[in-house]
Amino acid sequence: MKRLFVSIVAALAGIAALAQSTIQVEVHNIVELQERFNVVFVVEGEHAPSEFTWEAGEDFNVVWGPQRGTSTSVQIINGKTTRSSQTSYTYILQAKSTGTFTIQPATAKVKGEVISSKPVSVQVVSGNTSSQQQGASAQGEEETSARSTTSGSDIFMRLTLSRSSVVVGEPVTATLKIYNNANLVGFENARFPAFKGFWSQEDVPANIEFQREQVNGTLYKSAVLRRWVIIPQKSGEMTIDPAEVVCLVNVQRRRSGSGSVFDEFFGTDYATVRERVSTKPATLHVAPLPSGAPASFSGGVGQFSIQTRLSKDSLRTHDAASLLVTVSGKGNIALVEAPKISFPPDFEVYDVKTSVNTDKNGTSGSKTFEYPFIPRSHGEFSVGPVEYAYYDVSKRRYAVATAPALPLKVARSAAASVAAPDGSPALVTDRKGVKNLGEDIRFIRTKTTLGSGKGFLVYSTAWWVTIAALLLAGFGFWLGFRKAAARRADVVGNRGRRATRQALKRLSQARDFLQKNLYTAFYEELHRSLLGFVGDKLAMDMADQNKDNIQASLIAHGVPESVAAGFTGLLDACEEARYAPDAGHQAMNDHYEKAVSTITAIDDSMKKSNSHSGAALLAALLLTLPIGLQAQEVSYPDSLFRAGVEAYTAGDYASALRDWQDVEATGLMSKELYYNLGNAYFKDSQIAPAILWYERALRLDPSDADVRYNLEYARALTQDKIEEVPEIFFEQWGRSMCYRLPSNAWAVIGLVFLALCVGCVLLFLLGSTPGRRRLGFFGGIAALLIALLGWDFAQWQRQEARRQDLAIVMKPVVSVKSSPSEGSAKDLFILHEGTRVRILDNVGGYAQIEIADGRQGWIPRREMEVI
Repeated sequence: MKRLFVSIVAALAGIAALAQSTIQVEVHNIVELQERFNVVFVVEGEHAPSEFTWEAGEDFNVVWGPQRGTSTSVQIINGKTTRSSQTSYTYILQAKSTGTFTIQPATAKVKGEVISSKPVSVQVVSGNTSSQQQGASAQGEEETSARSTTSGSDIFMRLTLSRSSVVVGEPVTATLKIYNNANLVGFENARFPAFKGFWSQEDVPANIEFQREQVNGTLYKSAVLRRWVIIPQKSGEMTIDPAEVVCLVNVQRRRSGSGSVFDEFFGTDYATVRERVSTKPATLHVAPLPSGAPASFSGGVGQFSIQTRLSKDSLRTHDAASLLVTVSGKGNIALVEAPKISFPPDFEVYDVKTSVNTDKNGTSGSKTFEYPFIPRSHGEFSVGPVEYAYYDVSKRRYAVATAPALPLKVARSAAASVAAPDGSPALVTDRKGVKNLGEDIRFIRTKTTLGSGKGFLVYSTAWWVTIAALLLAGFGFWLGFRKAAARRADVVGNRGRRATRQALKRLSQARDFLQKNLYTAFYEELHRSLLGFVGDKLAMDMADQNKDNIQASLIAHGVPESVAAGFTGLLDACEEARYAPDAGHQAMNDHYEKAVSTITAIDDSMKKSNSHSGAALLAALLLTLPIGLQAQEVSYPDSLFRAGVEAYTAGDYASALRDWQDVEATGLMSKELYYNLGNAYFKDSQIAPAILWYERALRLDPSDADVRYNLEYARALTQDKIEEVPEIFFEQWGRSMCYRLPSNAWAVIGLVFLALCVGCVLLFLLGSTPGRRRLGFFGGIAALLIALLGWDFAQWQRQEARRQDLAIVMKPVVSVKSSPSEGSAKDLFILHEGTRVRILDNVGGYAQIEIADGRQGWIPRREMEVI
């Protein structure tokens, strides 16, 4: 019965297909310029056409036609009679010029319906008159025996290779085609190449179909006799033997006549002549594979990838499983060998099973190797990694396709005897799948943070302050960097800032002379240290370093007169000591200590002067982000919330509902509170209030999966099933992305990427190389776009949470009316409790609503509650 039903369905499907009228076009794809060729339009369907029109256009001359032909068939299946009709319209055309032209569509009217054919392209080529001239020269000859009128140009074969130079193992497609302009009626004694030195796979066409093909300006009827995929197994100049076939050709035979006028009609007949046709030997240059092949190379040539998977990723000891390795790509896929796999110890591995899935050419597809195994020990193992090395013909180098190691968890199992993959006894366990016993909503939340309102970070004071702080910080960093750069470029200033350090280094040399009691060397080094210090500190040239200039310049830079005078006194002491007798070690020590103290005093005086004249560039920023802590005491609402949790857990849903309602009455809110209220209403069999509170919880956090699951579960129990108007695909994508994270998370992401954008801008402005500036430019644009996207999603959720136009029907049955009145309005449709509606307008005590499928009406406002 089942087979009979399938047959009937298939027959009816075929009849239905025939009932649809179509127009098919039959014409050669290539014709000669002077050739007259047929164009046939075939109208198929249940009924014959009443009208048919077609215009040849300006590219063709209509030599003859149309000639109409009709055929009809009748089928009777299970007492039902069906009729199909086929009507053909034949034209004989002749092209006006060479080129590629279009056969214009034809139109037909069938039972009042107009159908059209598809346009078809025809290539017109110049004709070759050589065969015509040969025929004309033979008209005067009369022979009593059969004579072949074919020549090498009338019928020949070609063996073509898809490539002329390959490497060992690279696939090549060899195609054997026959071309003829004779009356070819058959073949015999065919001999095809043996392909010695090649691996070959033969593709024999089911039918030899001739098509027109132009060769050297002449049109031939060509057909593919054989096609092979050959893979060379050694290098060198590989020669492919010729192919040979005997063609059976019908040729004209003319007998000698009596000169009667009837000899033209009755003096000729046809005979079959055998013509032996062969191809030329083909040569293929095969290069050897380069050296340095990886250890896992097994002869693969092409482009491959590898994938691995386990039939089970967790099992018990003595369970049978398999590792499936699939090598896919393009190349000598048929010769790909199984990769070597390293299995963990105490794994019994059995013979590899192979399956191949390739295209008809055998050069692309996949080959799957199945490695059956049985683990004998429990624990956590990894199988692999798996490597497959091959020679990449496009890149001309070896490559390695790698699949990562697969984790496998093996648990301890009870023993039971079954057969292993090779037929030997093995120990496995009887396992069963997990069966669903029922469904329910997800459990309540046991902890919460109560607040007075939904605190959206986006567009809040803290959000604006953070943005301003980031921008000011970036601006301050830029100014500081510019100031530091300017300071580094100030040669004179740098010299002055290093003056004290340099002077102390020079004084260390003078101290060495002091310790060695070298009188003259000490004072010379001390004199140089003093002059070097004042030259660096005051940017004073050697020519200007006299006592008067030095003292005046020091006083001008804020150094007290006493300190300046002491400095010039030290210079005098050094000059006198260089020409005076030795004053003793104590005098040298006193001068050294005075020099150190004087230089330190000058440096301190000049630093104080600069600090009083400078000004601070930036003030410290104090960011205080409000976190919405409650000022009032919330211990009582918290205790009520915990009491509701305990009551719900104990199954006292009514008490839990009262406790959470009391918490909500205090004005505090949280998504956990709203979620628990929805659960309590649901357990109390109040579907409409449950949906209302789930919707409110979802407004606070659209990314909460538990809330969304319970909402969909509750909606499935409502009575109204309304088909929603589908959103545009990019709106669906945007909503899906937006609801993956809460609003504040998107706002924080936006601030983080704004900070990254500021950093990229600084990199663009201050980068030392073009590459860094380019990175800063494009990175800044990308970071800014992501920041704007995050803020847009945050604002989207903020706007959705503050919507006041969505409501839930709370009454068991509500009649939707055509106008906001009770008496004169008509009832449009009925809604039941739990259905969500959108409020469009409010008039008096009525609200204009719209449901998900787009229908609108008016209902009393008291019969619904705004989300």
